[in-house]
Amino acid sequence: MVQIVLLNTEDIRNNILKAAMIAQKFDVAGRVVTVQHTGEGNVNETYLAIFRTTFSEERIILQCINKRVFARPEYIMENMRLLTEHVHRRIEEEMHTSDRIWQLPRVIPAKDGKDYVIDADGDFWRAITLIASAHSYGQVQSVEHAYEAGFVLGHFQRMISDMDVSLLHDTLEGFHITPQYLKKLDAALETSEGQARLHASSEAERCKRFIDMRREWCSVLEDAKKQGLLKLRPIHGDPKISNIMIDDATGKGTCIIDLDTVKPGLIHYDFGDCLRSCCNPAGEETLDLKQVIFDTDLCEAIVKGYMVHGRSFLTEADRNYLYDGIRIISFELGLRFFADYIAGNVYFNTRYDEQNLNRARVQFKLTESIEAREKQIRSILENLG
Repeated sequence: MVQIVLLNTEDIRNNILKAAMIAQKFDVAGRVVTVQHTGEGNVNETYLAIFRTTFSEERIILQCINKRVFARPEYIMENMRLLTEHVHRRIEEEMHTSDRIWQLPRVIPAKDGKDYVIDADGDFWRAITLIASAHSYGQVQSVEHAYEAGFVLGHFQRMISDMDVSLLHDTLEGFHITPQYLKKLDAALETSEGQARLHASSEAERCKRFIDMRREWCSVLEDAKKQGLLKLRPIHGDPKISNIMIDDATGKGTCIIDLDTVKPGLIHYDFGDCLRSCCNPAGEETLDLKQVIFDTDLCEAIVKGYMVHGRSFLTEADRNYLYDGIRIISFELGLRFFADYIAGNVYFNTRYDEQNLNRARVQFKLTESIEAREKQIRSILENLG
C-alpha cells in the first residue's frame, strides 16, 4: 500500500493520491511506497516519489506542469529531452578529464514510451531523476559559493553551445525580451484601473519615471541581435542561485536544475540573471532599500568561475554586451513586477496588494547600484574575460 504523507488541506491530500497513481505509469523499477508534496517551485506542483524493490530504492521527482504558464507542455518535454541527452553525451565524453562528477536530471519515460503522462483531467505529468547528495541555496553563502555558481553556469552553457538551436521550441514567447514587457506596461497604463493604481502611490509614479528614463536603452540586446552582432543560442532561462546544486561531499557545483525555461535566446540574459540573483545579498523581498546593493566581490567571483568555460564559446561581440546583460536583467524583472502591479497583480503570486510594487522598487534600486558601479564591473569583465 502507498503511504500518504498528509499535509494541511484535503485538496493536497487528494492531489497526493492522484500523484501516487500517476507515478506508477512511469518506467521505474519497483513499487511506489511513498509520495510527498515538496512544496517547492512557484509554477509546477512537485512531488517526491519513492519506489522500492526487494533490494533497492529509487527516488524521483514527479511534477504536474502548469498549463496556465506553459501552454504546450509537450514542447517543454521535447526541449528537455533533447537538451539533457545532448549534455549527458558531452559529460560522458569529458568525464575522465573533469575535476568533478557532473549531473543533470534525466527524463524518465512513461511505460508507453512518451515523455509524459496525461491524466483523466487533461493535466500533464512528467518524471525526472533526483540529483543525489546535493542541495541548492536561496542566497549566496560565500565568495566560494559564488564562484561555483558561475562555474556551473559557464559549464552548462559550454555543454549546450554546440547544440542546434533550431531544434528547440520557443516555449515562452516574449520571455526575456525586455521591450515586450514595456509594451505590456503601456497596455496596462491605458486602462482606467492602471491609471488609478499608478497615481495612488508616489512610489509607483517614481517607478514609472525610472522606467521612462531608460525606454530607449532597454532594447540594447534586441537591437544587437537584429544587427547580427548577437545570435540565438540555447539558454537555461532561469539560472538563479536556487537552481544551482552544490555537492554535499565536495562543496563543488554539480548541476543546474529547473529546465522548464530552456529555449532559444541570448546567453546574456542567463549571465545577467545569475549575477542579479547572486549579487544582491538583501534578496528580492526586502523592504529596506538601503540594504540593496550590487556586491562586486561576489560579481568578481562569479565571473571568474564562469569564464573558466566562457572563454571557449564567447565571441568578442558577446563580451562587449555582458555588462548590458547584467544591467538589463534587473531592470527587466523590475519592469515585469511593476507592470503586474499596474495590471492588478495578475501574474506573480502576492501576499499583499503592493508586494509587486515593492519588488519592483528592489530591482530598480539594484539597477541603480549596477549603473553606479559600471566602470568597476566592466573592469572585472575585461580583466577576467
